Amino acid sequence: MQQAKPAVLVVCTANICRSPMAEAIFKSTLGHVFKTVASAGVHADPRGGPVDARAAAALARHKYSLDRKWRSRRVDPDQLGQYDLVLAMEAEHVEALRKKAAPEHQARILMLTDFLPEMAGQDIPDPYFGPAAGFDAVIGMIERAAQRLLAESREGRLKFA
Repeated sequence: MQQAKPAVLVVCTANICRSPMAEAIFKSTLGHVFKTVASAGVHADPRGGPVDARAAAALARHKYSLDRKWRSRRVDPDQLGQYDLVLAMEAEHVEALRKKAAPEHQARILMLTDFLPEMAGQDIPDPYFGPAAGFDAVIGMIERAAQRLLAESREGRLKFA
């Protein structure tokens, strides 16, 4: 019997740079692996807003895009159980998410860098206050993590808590 496709949530601070970029890359690269790919921010504006223009430009340079109607959103702790995997950009995000998550959902909250051996335990840097090159560098990190997730999926090693 074939296992149902899992759902993934990618989380950053405000859900305007790193996690929306990851959402676009994951949908493009891993759309056949995950039934749902979504993003949110631990401190996102509750009113929602557009992706940062520099993040959108970087995505376009790398041939990715988000839906025109895409809006940022704050992580809803009650919805964490809907995701089989929650990937955070920073250790601080993991800590905040685990504090809000039900005990049975805490093990599914990981760092994105858990899928980047060369960066294990490190945060994905926030490009918000830096130059455009920072957005491109973050896209490269996310692409490498997506390729690792894809390889682990193909090899049957992608396990969910």
